[in-house]
Amino acid sequence: GAQVVVFPEVYLPGYPYWNRLDNVFRTTGYYTELLQNAVRVPGPETERLAEAARRAGVYLLMGINERVSETVGTLYNTNLLFGPSGELLLRHRKLMPTYAEKLTWGFGDGSSLRVVETPLGALGTLICGENANPLYRYALLAQGEQVHLTNYPSLPGGDPGGYDIGEEIRLRSANHSFEGKVFTVTASAVIDESVIARVADTEEKRAAMSGPQSAFSGIFAPGGRMMTEALPPGEEGILYADCDLEAQVGPKLRHDVVGQYQRPDVVALLLDREPRSPLVEVGGEVESRTPDHAPEVQPGHEHQGHAHPEHDNGHSGAARAAADAARGTGEAR
Repeated sequence: GAQVVVFPEVYLPGYPYWNRLDNVFRTTGYYTELLQNAVRVPGPETERLAEAARRAGVYLLMGINERVSETVGTLYNTNLLFGPSGELLLRHRKLMPTYAEKLTWGFGDGSSLRVVETPLGALGTLICGENANPLYRYALLAQGEQVHLTNYPSLPGGDPGGYDIGEEIRLRSANHSFEGKVFTVTASAVIDESVIARVADTEEKRAAMSGPQSAFSGIFAPGGRMMTEALPPGEEGILYADCDLEAQVGPKLRHDVVGQYQRPDVVALLLDREPRSPLVEVGGEVESRTPDHAPEVQPGHEHQGHAHPEHDNGHSGAARAAADAARGTGEAR
């Protein structure tokens, strides 16, 4: 079976398609419902995700809509990476929501732009359009990334602007594997009738959401070659591939963009890892509190972007969705 499992972008509880169909004044109800069903970290959903990862003995990447305690007006597009012992190894928030997504999600920070060292290699993740940013990708490569885990939504094929996200996903995935000489595992979602019925309350919207879908799920080898057949857009399924890390050696001998084929004395990348918080406290005395006046610590109330295992251990897991649903999922070993 698989040792690394990847689920689509914001798989829990779903992608905010309404932002592409209507103006913000008529979508507050959708946002409110999404907020009510969003995932707190830690919380009961992450406990179930952690348990699923532990039972399956896998590294699990799950895309979620993340809710925080500081506000109800902002959600985050977040990838959670769980280890085979159920520990939360990484929480990465999408740094820049794309296009209409800015009506739903806030901005992440550089604290989670890092790789996770595992016995299977150094794992890194970016979400959807982040893969179009060469600086984000280079930041992971420069930390020794070996297996790149990424996820996307599916979009209606009848985009009025002619945007074909499926082809872009294929190009981005192959490009990252080619440039970085890494394995890339890509999982995209599926638009089913339940999604269309939920957001398309007019014939015009239904027409916009129906028809052939644009998406791509696949696994790429170092150098950019596909290791699997792509899942047809709109079809649920699971892809498997065996990833031998020694396959990176030959390609990197030709072009190692973070080693012998780089000139950091000429060009270099600055990565700011400082977590961003809406409140910065400076000075003042520490107030002595009795137990009756101690501040309440709520699930999910922590600095944005922190995902250190020592902070998250025991607070994570893999939802039943990870066990009984695998829409458009790419899996790699």
